[in-house]
Amino acid sequence: MLIGCWLALAIRCCAHFGASGVSSINAMSAICEATGANVKELSNAIGKDSRIGPKFLNSSVGFGGSCFQKDILNLVYLAGSLNLPEVADYWRQVITMNDYQERRFSRNIIKNLFNTVSGKHIAVLGFAFKKDTGDTRESPAIYVCRDLLDEGAKLVIYDPKVTEAQILMDLKAVSTLEPKRIEELVTVVKDPYTAMLKSHAVTVMTEWDEFKGYDYTSVFKSMYKPAFIFDGRSILDHQALKEIGFHVEAIGKKVMT
Repeated sequence: MLIGCWLALAIRCCAHFGASGVSSINAMSAICEATGANVKELSNAIGKDSRIGPKFLNSSVGFGGSCFQKDILNLVYLAGSLNLPEVADYWRQVITMNDYQERRFSRNIIKNLFNTVSGKHIAVLGFAFKKDTGDTRESPAIYVCRDLLDEGAKLVIYDPKVTEAQILMDLKAVSTLEPKRIEELVTVVKDPYTAMLKSHAVTVMTEWDEFKGYDYTSVFKSMYKPAFIFDGRSILDHQALKEIGFHVEAIGKKVMT
């Protein structure tokens, strides 16, 4: 019975992803017609991108980096200038969905921490938009941290490559709080265990490989109880964390208690 339900869901998902893929290329076909380009050549080029496949279909707290949002907004502008409002609206919705995913993650943290994070210590693991880089441009961590700061949370942030100066600059650029208040609420550390010490919750914001190998038994002992982990990249062993005693929330997955 359960296998049948999963199979039905997989079939529906394939249909939905297939439909969204067709809609995306159809949206581009309108731009191609208006600009004299050939959509078949575009499709061929897209098909050669190795990221289009299972390894790129990993749900997360959101996308970031210098390319995705900028390129999508360029498509919105181009479609609008070509008098293709439906196409512009389609690509604008991609940005809207990314913003929604970030807000949904923030709201879930607040809801699980008994509807308030004011004065609570939240450890933030990762600030770069992806692993193996110090690039924070449009990183989802910026906007999740902004939402938590707006609610009065005390953030202790650790990232292997991102500097304290960069983190503070990014947060000051998006927050409505006074810069001095942000400096009061944010602490940047160089050791992950220091970040998690006496915390109410741990959030995973970047898929750094090192996060998988931490001694979470020791981390659990050092945290306030109940101890929460919010895995925004779904990279941790959720079953093992649950057995240690954590309350685990993960993107795209219901971790059974």
